[in-house]
Amino acid sequence: MVHKNVPRIRLLLASGAAILLAGSATAAAGAADDGGKNDGGKNDGGKNDGGKKVLTVAVSQSVDSLSPFLAQKLVSTSVHRLAYEYLTNYDVKDAHPIPGLATEWKTSPDKLTWTYTIRKDSTWSDGQQATAEDAAWTFNKMMTDPNAATANGSFTANFRKVTAPDPETLVIELRKPQATMLALDVPIVPKHIWEKVGDFSKFNNDKQFPIVGNGPFVITDFKVDQFVKLKPNKDFWRGAPKFDELVLKYYKDGDAAVAALQKGEVSFVQGLTPAQATALGRDRNIKVNDAPGRRFFALATNPGARSKDGKTFGSGHKALLEPAVRKALFHATDRRTLVDKVFQGHAVEGDGYIPPRFGSYFWKPEANQKIAYDPAKAAALLDQAGYRKNGSGKRVGKDGKPLDLRILCHATDPNDKAVGKYLQEWWGELGVGLKVDCLDNVSDPWIKGDYDLAFDGWSVNPDPDFVLSIHTCSALPATPKDTGATDNFICDQQFDGLYARQTAEYDSAKRTALVKQMESRLYDTGYMNVLAYPNAVEAYRTDQIKSITTMPEAAGNLWGQDGYWSWWSAEPAAGDGGSDSGSSTGVVIAIGAVVVLAAGLGFLVVMRRRSTAEDRE
Repeated sequence: MVHKNVPRIRLLLASGAAILLAGSATAAAGAADDGGKNDGGKNDGGKNDGGKKVLTVAVSQSVDSLSPFLAQKLVSTSVHRLAYEYLTNYDVKDAHPIPGLATEWKTSPDKLTWTYTIRKDSTWSDGQQATAEDAAWTFNKMMTDPNAATANGSFTANFRKVTAPDPETLVIELRKPQATMLALDVPIVPKHIWEKVGDFSKFNNDKQFPIVGNGPFVITDFKVDQFVKLKPNKDFWRGAPKFDELVLKYYKDGDAAVAALQKGEVSFVQGLTPAQATALGRDRNIKVNDAPGRRFFALATNPGARSKDGKTFGSGHKALLEPAVRKALFHATDRRTLVDKVFQGHAVEGDGYIPPRFGSYFWKPEANQKIAYDPAKAAALLDQAGYRKNGSGKRVGKDGKPLDLRILCHATDPNDKAVGKYLQEWWGELGVGLKVDCLDNVSDPWIKGDYDLAFDGWSVNPDPDFVLSIHTCSALPATPKDTGATDNFICDQQFDGLYARQTAEYDSAKRTALVKQMESRLYDTGYMNVLAYPNAVEAYRTDQIKSITTMPEAAGNLWGQDGYWSWWSAEPAAGDGGSDSGSSTGVVIAIGAVVVLAAGLGFLVVMRRRSTAEDRE
């Protein structure tokens, strides 16, 4: 699933997101939910056509929608970060809020009214002026049409009224204080284009090109599971990008993307396996970037899929509804070994929900709370829960049925597969059977609740509100037939109460404390077990890219940023890039197992965006 806001298995689920380049033969981690065939290079943008400098980004995730109102996958929200302005952006050095479409803002003493000044120098790519009315229309549409709130509805759920008194003034009135008003990761769209749309649940914005936007790039073409093409917006207020074209090219096989990098056919690859990074590091024209990541890699258990109307659905194993069983499985999981053997040191051992990169929000359980690796304790918990070993060493319940479980795995993610093998071994010794279901499309069974466990992951934004919101009761689907914003069908009243308090808390220290309480509660429920925080392991050709900006600038990543800094700032190297095939200055970002053109990340949504189901950001 992808989730910017959807179960991206949930990925990548927004979000993000999270994408790992499949190692060894397949590639990527983020979560490509469906395959899609490589076009054999026929439509790639990595060629030097008459001197045109093309920046090609290799991606492994399918675009779920080019509609900002529907898109939840990391690759899709990354494209929207490039094509549309948001009210605010994140500083490339330390991610603090900086001007975007809004140049300044102020709030009333009671924090219930926010007034934004909209810049005068932002124009839509069709020549019309971008105004406060466009922003007001975007938010009002999300507030009044549920189909327009699919991807980013959590941001406007507390809005009472949004108006545009004049072209340069946007006023948002809230029902209660909201601490995310400088982190509204919502693409602002042109009213004169979108007001013509009828059904927002079906309009994917992929039929008429170029697509009107006001970001640093303009979307010019798109073919499912092949490519997304963009050109520089020459009138972008911050300045036009330096490459003549940006192409997100889809690769289903990670090794193929790496081979393309070595041949000079692409310039950037993301989500590298340790072996790939080591091999590429020997090439004098390739630089490997290994930086702290913004995503987590986790095990998610099915808590009993349900909808807001109270109905349950799916085929999740009933044993996992018992806290003791979930805790036993986690006690039988050795995170340290996974970091050492699977990630080979290119990750940090998992603890709380938010990665250590986000310093103040990073939380670790106390010694008496931590679910440490302890097979003996795991066995004792299962014994106490009534799941004892029979004569053949299998755990059986009181009904005499063996405790056999399933886990959803991304077929293109080598990390999923490798971790799955370790779990089969460890849990097998415990007497628990495990079937690893590696699928090209993990979204469908995830949304339907047809899983017992799943590999999950999200890219986290500087403001953690979004990745917290996907575990609230309000994120559940309205009915079993609907798709909600939930990550894993978790609905816990204590967690919801803390979420509401942190959303309304403006004091940073107090809000941080509440967020950590939420992480503690999520940890204690045992529905999720964060295994690791993977590094961002990437590589690019220095004979094709003269310079490019990481985020943060000091020891930061290139792919999956909270903004558009990497691709907007990229400068082509002099000459033809030394390509063996004529694809001179192509810059390719390989994410996961497939390659698609991508630029700065949008939140997860994310960047918003998940890694197991489909990372949203």
